[in-house]
Amino acid sequence: MVRYEVEGRRATITLDQPERRNPLSVETMSALVERVGDAVDDPDVAVIVITGAGEKAFSAGGDLAGGFVDDPVGLHRSRGALADLFRLLHRGGKPTVARVNGHALAGGFGLAVACDVVVAVDDAKMGTPEIGVGLWPAMISAILTRVMPRKAALELMMTGRIITAEEAYRLGAVSRVVTRDELDDVVDEVVESLASKSAAVLAMGRDLFYDTADLPFDAALDQLQGGLTAVTMTQDSREGIQAFLEKRPPRWSHR
Repeated sequence: MVRYEVEGRRATITLDQPERRNPLSVETMSALVERVGDAVDDPDVAVIVITGAGEKAFSAGGDLAGGFVDDPVGLHRSRGALADLFRLLHRGGKPTVARVNGHALAGGFGLAVACDVVVAVDDAKMGTPEIGVGLWPAMISAILTRVMPRKAALELMMTGRIITAEEAYRLGAVSRVVTRDELDDVVDEVVESLASKSAAVLAMGRDLFYDTADLPFDAALDQLQGGLTAVTMTQDSREGIQAFLEKRPPRWSHR
């Protein structure tokens, strides 16, 4: 259900049930947590890419054939795997890229948007259609309301309206929209750019970005001030400034 591959400094995690549009079953979500954890713990991995197999879907979301009615209490507890996945993507310290190769719906939409950079093919459809089957996109609202205008997110959740990748871009849920022929080249470009940076500074910067997103203005400035001081005390910050002054490429120690 989930493939894990490491090539160079990139870990690629692939949802691998294309014939079913790569659903997010309980088992798949648990496997995603394990595999993202593997990538976070691997010192040789600098960037994590999440994608779907095939060309039709990144992920169509939750597995509605997976027993929603038979064991509601068990399903309630198992949804903690999705929360664990979002927390790990948020706090793992490594940049994440969603390679959105097709439709990203419901939980699949949330998974894509939870990544730092979202590169989507221009024919991908996105949205939160759960209301149409008597469900509510509760878990992913924690992601969507932090990247999109709240009114826009609520309208999508209440109506189940499906949007294009271009509209998702305009709403702030997608970083880049590309043709299918461009997808891999653009993802490679993003990965190479991220992997060429100081892993230490990226990790600290990501934490600052996410940790201050919901703070009051003064509290955010205080935390950002302290965070910037911590960044400047890293070996890589000193090396980057020295390399700039000496007009040479920096040699990162990732410390």
